[in-house]
Amino acid sequence: MQALQFDVNTFKFIAAKMLKPIFGNGVFFKGPFKTVKLVDIPEPGLPADGWVKIKTIYCGFCGSDLNLMLLHDSPTASPFTSFPCVTGHEIVGEVVKAGPAVRRFKPGDKVAVNPGLSCAARGIQSPCPSCTLGRHSNCENLAEGDLPPGMFIGITKELNGGFAPYLAAHQSQLYKIPEGLSLESASMTEPVAVALQTVFDNLPAPQEHALVIGGGVIGNLIIQSLRVLSPECRISTIEPSSHAADLALKMGAQEIIPWNTVFEHSAATTGARAYKPMLGSDICMGGFNRIYDTVGNSSTLNMSLRLLAAFGTLSVVGIGKEVKLDLTPLWLKLQTVKGVYGYGQVNHGGASRHVFDVALEFMAAGRIDAQALVTHKFQLDDYLEMVKVNLAKGRYKAVKTVVSFV
Repeated sequence: MQALQFDVNTFKFIAAKMLKPIFGNGVFFKGPFKTVKLVDIPEPGLPADGWVKIKTIYCGFCGSDLNLMLLHDSPTASPFTSFPCVTGHEIVGEVVKAGPAVRRFKPGDKVAVNPGLSCAARGIQSPCPSCTLGRHSNCENLAEGDLPPGMFIGITKELNGGFAPYLAAHQSQLYKIPEGLSLESASMTEPVAVALQTVFDNLPAPQEHALVIGGGVIGNLIIQSLRVLSPECRISTIEPSSHAADLALKMGAQEIIPWNTVFEHSAATTGARAYKPMLGSDICMGGFNRIYDTVGNSSTLNMSLRLLAAFGTLSVVGIGKEVKLDLTPLWLKLQTVKGVYGYGQVNHGGASRHVFDVALEFMAAGRIDAQALVTHKFQLDDYLEMVKVNLAKGRYKAVKTVVSFV
């Protein structure tokens, strides 16, 4: 079967980075140092009795997939990856074969796949502290057990991701698609789960001021999650793209803050006071109670700390390069900075549930409209066109792009 494979080594990494200023992003997709290509690989078998084989229906193209191909990711995560790997982790598909130890799933079931490779998938009998707490995406055994190193399906060798017609997944990773939910919507389960987990972990109280930086896929879904989980909070958004900004307003944001007047506008919105230092950007006393930064670079993170109120919490959602921070606002205003990665168990409706289940429930009930964000579909052999669209989303009015196998 044909699959989209990522591969890099130290020499290719250095060479591609050196040639990028000359040849642009094309160096990562064409020529001797390209990081991705279509390859022929065998259909997967079942690694163990508790696994299933899945026929892929849709797989979303994530910003992290693009960052991987462009070699934007920090080498710090390299011990928890293994190459070559078949990418794609936003997966919905149909079970076509189930191992003898699989109990809740059978051939014909339509499922969303939690891509995280936790202790259960790795065959580790004594779960780590993170898995014990129900935060399986933050498993401490990402380079241990029966599988090669890999944080999730799509970034580990031997287990291909969703940019292939078939894949294998452990039964602990599967969630049945509710009746009536379209498979296009179901393909968004993973990013919806990311957004919901972000808000569950940093939930505004009624009447608090929340700021979402970035109105792309995750930013938009955070806005929708805020509107569902904390309907009385006030939601502001910073998003320079007019297309994404309009969609953010449609999905629940109450205002778009202009980038060039962010401190003045934010002060007026929150009742804060903005002060001008001798050098550098303004700093607010008062400000937003909750900030969700889906960009995660030095500029947005420093701005976030300056806009965040005393005792406020900043969720770092975006995965950027190494950053340089002025931590003065952090200690001056006793702020909290939270990392955002993956998903797990949450308390909702009086019960502990996995956030994938909550995501599917909210989409099926129409409380989160994920399908509206799916703007482009591609066949796998058109992956270069898909990359081109994702590198210029504003020009193509693209939000979420998916690979279709139907």
